[in-house]
Amino acid sequence: MTIVLLPPSESKLSPVSGAKLHLESLQYSELTQKRTKAITELMKLSSGKQPKALSVLGISKKQEFELIRNQNLLTAPTAPAWQIYSGVLFEALDAQSLTSAQLKKLCELTYVQSALFGLVSFGDLIPAYRLSGDSMLPKVGSLPKFWGSACTELLAQESGLIIDLRSGTYTKLGPLPVGATSVIPKILQRMKSGPPKIVSHHNKATKGRILRAIAQSKSTVKSIDDLVKIITELGADVEIKASAKVAGPVVLEVVVDVL
Repeated sequence: MTIVLLPPSESKLSPVSGAKLHLESLQYSELTQKRTKAITELMKLSSGKQPKALSVLGISKKQEFELIRNQNLLTAPTAPAWQIYSGVLFEALDAQSLTSAQLKKLCELTYVQSALFGLVSFGDLIPAYRLSGDSMLPKVGSLPKFWGSACTELLAQESGLIIDLRSGTYTKLGPLPVGATSVIPKILQRMKSGPPKIVSHHNKATKGRILRAIAQSKSTVKSIDDLVKIITELGADVEIKASAKVAGPVVLEVVVDVL
């Protein structure tokens, strides 16, 4: 089955009600032990000396509420991951406006590469939290080293197409397995003059629109050609680039107009 990999957002919404976190119910139960360790250490960090916690998490004193979120990870209300993550990509996706059938399809094929949970299904019930992929969590260390091989092994079990929309930081937390049928859309914006460039806002927004189009498509995206067709129908120019690595992912150069 085709799956789509997303980066998380730094900003997250806190549910006002919902069940407590139940790690054993999350998909990819093989990660439960690692998830438990990451949560334990993040809670300890956030409950300790504030200056150290703020520094490790890369946040300011005005964001102290993030520490409170982290302190209450095991007791805070949860919601499906698609309701927790916010930001430009998720706003463009606008999952809440999809039909129930489209949302079901979205949750079945979409995973977020989380610094705290590893790979999280869009339908998994999680709380809001603060932890970036480039953080060095005490007693856990480098998150790419902590999550990398475990997440890659899980991705290697996927037999279908892997559409990788993650940012560089989060790709390191679960590198694509060698030999996997995978594709990386590289989003460029057409400029008023000069060659197209990567522009963060439009890069994220376009990825959200691509995923929305996949969820709304009446057919299943099973191949790179299927994905090219969907992206082209959004009005973008698409060019398939050869991989720089043997048996590496195919890169799609996607050029969009100025919004």
